[in-house]
Amino acid sequence: MTILGLGMAREIYVEFIALGNTVKATAIDPDTGQEASIVGPASAPRSILAENARKKLEYVKAKK
Repeated sequence: MTILGLGMAREIYVEFIALGNTVKATAIDPDTGQEASIVGPASAPRSILAENARKKLEYVKAKK
């Protein structure tokens, strides 16, 4: 996934792991190694799960 903003593109990795009827989405910042995970329904679109994981990663990074 590539994030566009402020004139430069940043890349993050998103990993999906199916756990029964749920999916764990983990967003990873390759520069810092920070991770943030969310869990959602397996029926949810992967793009929505990836966006929510990315938003949580940004939140976690802003807290530090």
